[in-house]
Amino acid sequence: MKTTTKLFSVLAFSLLASSVMAAVSPEEAARLGNELTPLGAEKAGNADGTIPAWTGGLSTDAAPLNNGHLTNPFKNEQPQFVITAQNVDQYKDKLTAGQQAMFKRYPETYKIRVFPTHRSAAVPDRIYEAAKKSALNTELVDGGNGIANFSDSRYYAFPIPKTGLEVVWNHITRYRGGNVRRNIVQATPQTNGSYTLVHFEDEVAFPSDMTDLDAERAKNALLFFKQRVTAPSRLAGNVLLVHDSLDQVKEPRQAWIYNAGQRRVRRAPQVAYDGPGTAADGMRTTDNFDMFSGAPDRYDWKLVGKKELYIPYNSYEINSSEAKYSDILKAGHVNQDMARYELHRVWEIEANLKNGERNIYAKRRFFVDEDTWQIVQSELYDGRGQLWRVGEAHLLQYYQHQVPAYAFEALYDVISGRYIAIGMSNEEKAHEFGYKASARDFTPAALRNAGVR
Repeated sequence: MKTTTKLFSVLAFSLLASSVMAAVSPEEAARLGNELTPLGAEKAGNADGTIPAWTGGLSTDAAPLNNGHLTNPFKNEQPQFVITAQNVDQYKDKLTAGQQAMFKRYPETYKIRVFPTHRSAAVPDRIYEAAKKSALNTELVDGGNGIANFSDSRYYAFPIPKTGLEVVWNHITRYRGGNVRRNIVQATPQTNGSYTLVHFEDEVAFPSDMTDLDAERAKNALLFFKQRVTAPSRLAGNVLLVHDSLDQVKEPRQAWIYNAGQRRVRRAPQVAYDGPGTAADGMRTTDNFDMFSGAPDRYDWKLVGKKELYIPYNSYEINSSEAKYSDILKAGHVNQDMARYELHRVWEIEANLKNGERNIYAKRRFFVDEDTWQIVQSELYDGRGQLWRVGEAHLLQYYQHQVPAYAFEALYDVISGRYIAIGMSNEEKAHEFGYKASARDFTPAALRNAGVR
């Protein structure tokens, strides 16, 4: 690992010395689909067989649906073992510092149930083809804070990454199923476990899937996001609109908010970086959404290397439409008797705040699943260097649509003993993937209509 880390550091330095960082060679790109998966993971399993080879992921009919909701393809499996505060030292080489902090904070209730590993990730063939084009063409620009020569499909910018920035750009540009509508809930439980649910209607649309988007506008567009609060009544009707760009130094994020009480639309420059998250009771920042989102320019990014970790994976039980939010949301943390963990390889990257820049997190450490490029674990440190918050995303595969995604995200404050969970949809209608989105619906003028209640 030390040799690998040193090699990565040398590569990162040489690439960052240039204002434009080159794509990989045709010979390197040819590894995709051979010894590497089409998205750039190691296709082979590990030496001791605890991580199997990737053989294509779950099929689209891996399990029946329940009124459009996923069911568990692995429902008959039992945990191989359970990690608790009493035996955690036996497994700490495969746990993050954040996970170990959770055992210390909640020694009586926190546990990790470890199941057999299944490499369930799969995306459509056209997305694999887009990733290979990205490998050959995509470049980092503006010191790595933007990307250029991205393919028309714009997925997985750097499937064979050489730097920490390239890994985080893979997370940002990963495939999410095309345009998606979803109804989700957010909760910020108190230390005694009490909470109020906040309900959202989210829509995300991508330039390649918006036929009426102006071609010039599409050149630097990454995605369009709209979020409407539907409950509780004191917040209902408020709408957030975000336009994210590929190069956020050249063209910073644009955001607007429609306030239902004031009946007006206004610009929202605070919806970026460490601005407060929507209705989050101070428990997350804007760039905590989706584990990390927005511009990476305030940090220096380092690629530490790869390692094997027990991470939330194939989280069908805790995502079940038969489970209630009251089953999941408990004091201190979500119900670990419903959470499933597996051993997977992850990329580890570290982000340190640049001199002269501001963010409430002085350092971040991310662990990124090699098969999906989704950030699955995070550690967030305050200005004193103390571990403050621990992020965890419960991964699953929307097998019927071939979309790797999150069941939900949780962000734990290990100092205060509170947390936030966002993205749960157990009691909501099923997500709508691939809907026909119009650019007209993602304009400031459209916000007022979206906020009518």
